[in-house]
This record gives sequence, structure tokens and C-alpha cells, in this order.
Amino acid sequence: MTPHTDVVVIGAGISGLATAYWLHKRGHSVKILEQEDRVGGSIQTTHEDGYLIEHGPNSGLETNPLIGKLARELDIHDQMIYANEEANNRYIVRDNRLHELPMSPQKFLSTDLFSWKAKLRVPGEFFVGSAPDGLEETVADFVSRRLGQEFLDYAINPFVAGVFAGNPRELSVRAAFPKLVALEDNYGGIFKGVIKGRRERKKRAESGEESKQSARMFSFRQGLGTLTDTLGEYLSAGLILSAEARTIRESGERWEVAYEQDGKTERIEGDAVVMASPAYVSAGFIRDLDNITASVLEEIPYAKVVMVHSGFDIDDVPRELDGFGYLIPEREDFNILGTIWTSTVFQERAPEGKAAFTTFIGGRRQPEKLQMTDEELVGEMRGDMRELMGIESGPEHVFIRRWPRAIPQYTRGHLQREEQMEVFERKHPGLFITGNHRGGISVADCIKNSGPRADAIEAFLRQRQSATVNL
Repeated sequence: MTPHTDVVVIGAGISGLATAYWLHKRGHSVKILEQEDRVGGSIQTTHEDGYLIEHGPNSGLETNPLIGKLARELDIHDQMIYANEEANNRYIVRDNRLHELPMSPQKFLSTDLFSWKAKLRVPGEFFVGSAPDGLEETVADFVSRRLGQEFLDYAINPFVAGVFAGNPRELSVRAAFPKLVALEDNYGGIFKGVIKGRRERKKRAESGEESKQSARMFSFRQGLGTLTDTLGEYLSAGLILSAEARTIRESGERWEVAYEQDGKTERIEGDAVVMASPAYVSAGFIRDLDNITASVLEEIPYAKVVMVHSGFDIDDVPRELDGFGYLIPEREDFNILGTIWTSTVFQERAPEGKAAFTTFIGGRRQPEKLQMTDEELVGEMRGDMRELMGIESGPEHVFIRRWPRAIPQYTRGHLQREEQMEVFERKHPGLFITGNHRGGISVADCIKNSGPRADAIEAFLRQRQSATVNL
């Protein structure tokens, strides 16, 4: 007889684990299938030569109460740490030099990062009209229309590379950065929205409706893996590792998932199934059920990224590490996308007297670099760090991680793809799609989305139970 559970979750990344957690807390039986022999998905923390290595995301932004709630309920809130104040400084490369990204009007006027022509373009943004109705702009279209080419080149282009490892000429601004478009939709422009929004937040804070504290960058003392590992321990009774899901099919009024484990095909039935796997993986599960949705999921491109973790003696680093790190605009023609000054952002990321860095290479800008040898990648990193930071010595520690499909790209048409996912869920009650290809790519987005997703699944289960009782 095929085992049965309330919910089968496919994928033990942060989306699948968080969704499973909320459902388990509400009393539902949950089984989680994970093809790897560990939980966490792209979140993985290890320790190498005294350095703390984040193989995937380095941090999150505490943008939603669910993040703190999750940490408190798992009893790891006391292990949460926040980025050091020095990490508030961000640098952008221009003319082979690091320029601090100006975060105040005074610094904007005095910076060399932007020309006076670009600076004078900013007040004109107040008089730029909205895009025609129905026009789906890329990030590049939106920013160049409102702020001009130079602002696109030296602010948004490197920012998009840092967040999505993406190309602003490809990404849909409404899908990838909805808050940016909301400023235009709600206030008539970016800076109008920033000014008016700040006033509104101040009023709400003064009235007690909203905290004055802005979202802070967080991690844990022993890395982000603390969160996913603890979730895995909490859900261990329902966790099935090294289990690669193959197919999903209807089985009476339930859904049957077939999976491979130890060379054998196993099956499990669930009243609901949550596909928390990457888009291209989920597409394979539903090909026979819904070819249209499967094709839509397969259309979502992913950026190829190489992460090079390096460690140096602090005495061999000639400049002060007084920031989060730096990003490189595409037009500057370097070999890397940027570098995080890891040991500055969070404490205990490197041994005493050492400096740790995380360098990103490839992305949509230079995907071919994924094929380079380790020696070639280190050479690219060293050459650019030598020119930008003056580091002449070689690293004492290097660890390289390649991600052939690192970050989903919210290109034009992505909102329509998300709408098709909703159509699929309505058409096939009991099947749900989640993950960083839907509703936001960040760790914080995945946790934020897990709450409403769990609500929808519970509503379905209750409706199903009520219908069964009435029968």
C-alpha cells in the first residue's frame, strides 16, 4: 500500500523548508523529498582553513516579520547577527577606481562617480511622464527613460549584476523590481516617491503604526546554513534525503509522487503536493499534466555564476576595508562582476589577522567564464583585485563554487509566467508551485512567500476535509 501524508514537498531549499514548517506547526503531516543528501538547496555553509564559506547567498534582509518569527520559534534568534556599520558603504568602479556610492544629497553632489551632466539630469526626473499603458519595459528602458544612460551604466547596471547576476536590458522592471515601478505608479516618479514615502513612513512611525527601524542585513554566527540546518532538524521525521522526484500523477482524489532512492522507485501519496524545486526541475514533473505550464517554467532563464572565496593576510591588503565591497559596471570591462568584503560585513568570517573576500564571476554578462579552469578563474580574480585594491600577493586560501543555474532571471513576460502558474494551480487543485522563480529571488522573499503559500495549502486541505465530511 502506498504511504499517504497530508502534504508532499519536493525540494528542501529555504522555500520548501519554510512552507513545510508552517504546515507542520499547524498540525499537518508533511513529507519532504530532497534529491541531495542534505537540506538547504543553494544555502550551504562550510568551514575551510578557519574561514566561513557561504556557497550560495551570503545574507538576507529582514524585510518581513516572518523572518524573525521563524528564528524565534526555532530558538536560533540569539544566533542572528546583523551586518557591521562599515558595510553600509558600497563602492562602484569607474575609471579603474573605487568610488563610494553616494547615499545622501551632499555626497551625490560631491562624488566623482557621476558627471555633472548626469547630476543635473536628476532634477529633471520630476518632470518625466509615465510609460504608456501596457508597455512592459526592461530595467534599462525604465532607468534610461527616467534618469538617463549614465545613471543606468554606473548605478543600475552594477546593482542588477549584484542582485540577479543579470543584465538590465533583459530583466522586466515590473517583475524584477516592482517597488521601483510602484514609485512611478503611485507618486509619479522615483524621487517623488522616495521623498513622499519617507514622509509617510515617518508619520506612521510617529503614530506607532510602523517601526522606525529599516530592514537590516542579517545572517547567523555560523552562517545562513544555521537556518536551513535547524529547519531540517525540526522536520527530520518527515525528511527523505537522496530522493529524486520523478513524476506526479493523479491517484484517485490524491496525488502520487514517484521518486528514486537507492536505485529503487518509491511512491508516496499526498492530498497536496508542493513543488519547491527550481523551475526547470518542476517542469519535468508536470509535463504530462500541463504541457503549457511546463513550457512556461522551462522558459525561465538562469544566470551562470562562479563564486571565488579567497583569504589574505590583512597586512597584504593595502586599502581600508570600510564597506560591503564593490560592483563593476559592464562598460568598465573587467573580468569579474564584483567582490564582497566578507570579513567586514559579518564577524567571525575569517581567522584573526586575515581578510575574507567573495568574488562573483560570469552572470548573464559573461556566462562563458563558467567553463574556465580554477587556475584561470583565480588569475582573473587576482588581476582585477590587484588593479582595484592594490593587492599584490596571492591568496593563502581559495575555494571555488560553480553554479550552472544560479539565479532565475525575471525577463520580460515573467509576470505572465507567474499568472500561468496561478492558472495551473486552479486547474489542478492540490498542486502548488513555489521557489525563487516566483515572487522574488532573495532568501527574505522565499521566507515571506512561504507564509501565504502555507495559508493557501491549508485552505485547500480544510476545504477538502469539509467536502469529505459532508459526503
